Amino acid sequence: MTKSDQNQSLRLLPLVVGGLAGCLLLANRLLTADLTNSQSRSDALGVIVSAVLILTGLLWQQAQPRTPDRVDLIGEEGFELDPALPDALKTELAWASHLLLTNTVTRSLTIWYDGKILLRRGILSAKRDVTPGPILQRVLEKQTPVYLVALKVYPGRIEFDYLPENTQGVICQPLGQHGAMILGANAPRSYTRQDEKWIGAIADKLENTLLQSLEVEKAKG
Repeated sequence: MTKSDQNQSLRLLPLVVGGLAGCLLLANRLLTADLTNSQSRSDALGVIVSAVLILTGLLWQQAQPRTPDRVDLIGEEGFELDPALPDALKTELAWASHLLLTNTVTRSLTIWYDGKILLRRGILSAKRDVTPGPILQRVLEKQTPVYLVALKVYPGRIEFDYLPENTQGVICQPLGQHGAMILGANAPRSYTRQDEKWIGAIADKLENTLLQSLEVEKAKG
């Protein structure tokens, strides 16, 4: 039995015990011809205890965390880095992408910057090119992230054809005015507020590194 099955059994226990006790009390009352005062008091106490157990079981059922519907993303697992990048930048992108894929619900990650794909990691779509659509353009213009909690209900989802086709949720996180991180999850409504803050902090670090790298390249040119 898995841990989740054990937890479910424990949550059902008060309902089962309370219901069984209530049935036994009712049967005892029906089968007893003459009730004494002490037995009446015991029955009343038993009814209260049974009701408390049933109520506890119902509350535990309502408090049970619901796991979003997860899917297996369609695509091949891979890790692609722009070979023209400096080694130090490659290392930082690899570090950041590893953190995002192991510490959040992200299963597919694309980092697009200055019109180029710098990194793709996780479950990858056959299509590679990023063509900024209205959503990504708005992210770049307003410099605020956009979280599409359930991608399938958004008409604009067609612009994310470079992610696995059954991606459930998407975060577009700006990297300054030059690019963005596009993160795909395998379950709708699965990113938490803490995840969004974590993603934003990593984006800020990457943005600073990328700007410095861009300035170095311009100086060389």
